[in-house]
Amino acid sequence: MTLFDSPAFEGHEGVHAFSDEKSGLKCIIAVHSTARGPAAGGCRMWPYASSEEALVDALRLSRAMSYKNAMADLELGGGKSVIIGDSRTQKTAALFEAFGRAVEDVGGKYWTAEDVGVSPTDLMHARKHTRYVAGLEGHEAASGDPSPVTAEGVFRGVQLCVRRAMKRDLDGVRVAIQGVGHVGEYLARKLHAAGAKLILTDVNAEALRRVAAETDAQIVAPSAIFDADADVFAPCALGGAVSLDTLPRLRAKIIAGAANNQLAGPDAGRELFNRGILYAPDYVINGGGIINVAGEIRALELGEAFDPAWVDQKLDRLALTLEEVLEQALRERRPTHEVANEIARSRIVGAAEKRVAA
Repeated sequence: MTLFDSPAFEGHEGVHAFSDEKSGLKCIIAVHSTARGPAAGGCRMWPYASSEEALVDALRLSRAMSYKNAMADLELGGGKSVIIGDSRTQKTAALFEAFGRAVEDVGGKYWTAEDVGVSPTDLMHARKHTRYVAGLEGHEAASGDPSPVTAEGVFRGVQLCVRRAMKRDLDGVRVAIQGVGHVGEYLARKLHAAGAKLILTDVNAEALRRVAAETDAQIVAPSAIFDADADVFAPCALGGAVSLDTLPRLRAKIIAGAANNQLAGPDAGRELFNRGILYAPDYVINGGGIINVAGEIRALELGEAFDPAWVDQKLDRLALTLEEVLEQALRERRPTHEVANEIARSRIVGAAEKRVAA
């Protein structure tokens, strides 16, 4: 299958492949849309089994960022970068400096930030060669780690879904969290403070034990999280957790988490609807992090200090957008992911048409 034939390509403006023999960098930067503004999305480092797997992941994540930024009402388009490699053993300063040069070569159409396998420390090296890096510390416009803001948005989304589907607050609600990395850990703490009963899993046994001890949570094996006796399933790891294979095992009536691309495919979203499971579309509920990053980009472009109040206002609006999606889906008796996709695409197309008209 060629690049343009890939179902994940879907209207991408540009796909850039970079390599640097000296540092070992092999990366892909995908720019899905700049209709609403420069593309923005994090950089992921992962030991992909093949370059084709890395390309498909970059394309799917990039498109999701376009939708996410549109639904968060940001003046940003969607993009994503992936570095092929093991973040535990192959990180070097030289590799991320080479990555910075790659971002610079895209010519300002793409802003990067952290994602799975990449830290602000790594991006400090990239920042030596490009200004198009957000999520760092040490300057007035700095927004800091976006993970807590992502978790706050997801927490609000879980609250909303529980109120709608269960007619109650979070006290005593059983939540199964798949993944307690940066966002999952913050989410677990917020849910625990609200009285939720947690079931946790992660491939990182040390982090899992620590977070479970802090939140009085039950631990299960990664493969067992789908069978957990829970009211809410919160995917907070890699994508594709909700599939036609895993769906029959889920007991939860609500799916609301931080992971990107939670649905393995649109057929999984349709089956969720058929089973009466309330799904909070991932790129709507998890938009807090990119809102935080957008606040930094905005401050950098204006030459101003980072404004937390601007971020809070956007978070409030994001919760209203999620409620609007859920309400429209209920009214029209349609899957929530289909409703969200239509709204996001219409916002992107509308912005593109205005740009052409101007």
